[in-house]
Amino acid sequence: MNVKLLITTTVIMLLNSHTWAYPYYADLIPNGSNVPNPSIPDEIWRGVGHLAAGGGGPRNQFGLDFADAGREWTAELCNKDSDGDGLSNGKELGDPNCVWLAGEQPERTTGISHPGIKNEECEDE
Repeated sequence: MNVKLLITTTVIMLLNSHTWAYPYYADLIPNGSNVPNPSIPDEIWRGVGHLAAGGGGPRNQFGLDFADAGREWTAELCNKDSDGDGLSNGKELGDPNCVWLAGEQPERTTGISHPGIKNEECEDE
């Protein structure tokens, strides 16, 4: 293999690694691949547990709470309001009854909001 090509490929992978960081975590929370970016309509927030939309870097409070829950969707994590906006993580992610299991369809797939970014306009449903 061409050494120059190998070095170039490695550098590109390292520079872009934050966008590839642990995408399988999205499958461990309801609607994890369907969480909207509160600032940009029609854009998905890929790193739900991170401050950066693409993932990587510092975590938001939901990411910290998810890690504390053993990186599992638990009743405690579901009932918690990580971002303090008055809605539980479960309500924001479409599992208001905290019954979702990985691999299943969440109760709701629309009206999803970000559990780690406070939405001042949210009202309890």
